[in-house]
Amino acid sequence: MPTVAEQLRRAREEQNLNVYQVAEITKIKTDHIRALESGHFDSFAAPVYIRGFVRTYANVLKLDVSNLLTDLEAELGQTEKFREPPPLTNEPRGALDFIMLQLSRMNWRMAVTALALALAILFGAVGLRGCRNRKQADPLKDLGPGLYQPKQEQSGELLPLPAPAPRR
Repeated sequence: MPTVAEQLRRAREEQNLNVYQVAEITKIKTDHIRALESGHFDSFAAPVYIRGFVRTYANVLKLDVSNLLTDLEAELGQTEKFREPPPLTNEPRGALDFIMLQLSRMNWRMAVTALALALAILFGAVGLRGCRNRKQADPLKDLGPGLYQPKQEQSGELLPLPAPAPRR
């Protein structure tokens, strides 16, 4: 099976294009095109540049981009430099980094919807339990005596009349 570099070079030569013409069409430097066609991926800073240049180059040459990128991923996986993404810092990763990475991958719309549904079920269950445990007896049964206490000489059956207001 030919490598990505061989496929690119062969397709360019079949279309009778030179490196300078491809560079003019794709706006990719000639040094980068030569590096892609020779398979020297170490001259690139990151694999994202390689993928982008190969995609652009394959589109110009009318090659099957998805198959070419699949082959490229296999080739990049064999190189030590591009096997894993480069670390952003030199510090070792800890538990907090792992948790933050998992939270960044979370689909927040689904999480918020699930949390709202769980809270609605919880409040519904608490409310239902409260309604079932509520006493069905007379709510006025346990009230103590009122604030009004009749005087001893009155029987307590009638309330005293208020004093008449002075006339003006």
